Amino acid sequence: MSNFILNGTPLKNLQTITHQNSKDSRGYLHRLFCQKTLNNLLKEKIIRQVNRTLTKKKGAVRGLHFQYPPSAETKIISCIRGKAWDVAVDLRKGSSTFLHYHAELLTDDNRRSYLIPEGFAHGFQTLTSDCEMLYFHTSDYNKDLEGAVNAVDPMIGINWPQPITERSERDSNDPMLSDDFQGIEL
Repeated sequence: MSNFILNGTPLKNLQTITHQNSKDSRGYLHRLFCQKTLNNLLKEKIIRQVNRTLTKKKGAVRGLHFQYPPSAETKIISCIRGKAWDVAVDLRKGSSTFLHYHAELLTDDNRRSYLIPEGFAHGFQTLTSDCEMLYFHTSDYNKDLEGAVNAVDPMIGINWPQPITERSERDSNDPMLSDDFQGIEL
């Protein structure tokens, strides 16, 4: 039996992963990551970094962040406490779903993760207070190659499920896309 059930989304290569639990009287165990099982989706890249965030306030938004090549990264995102509405925006040059977004509800109990490929911006809104997220990255963070799109950019038109209660100063100052933005060349 596979530890993961993979499901596609309307955006090409954007996947959800449902983790299969092993249960007994003590509780459960589920595998968050397996290089061998996910290797074809990771395109033989390895996980280089794991990060954890805590967002204290319900309604807060983090993102939309990405990295330019050659530091472009695939991310696997999981919620380990609380609930988050997790968003991926297609920024791939020439993609048929360029500037479209897709969102998934990630919770500490729905056993779902989001596999976000290179060329997508990522962000989320917390639907509970004290929400913790776990990120697996296929590239090391590179400040010189980081990119961001403003989470309220009208060209993307994300319909956040709750009023936004908080954003960092950095995220609030992220740029809006210009009409001449052609996307990320991978």
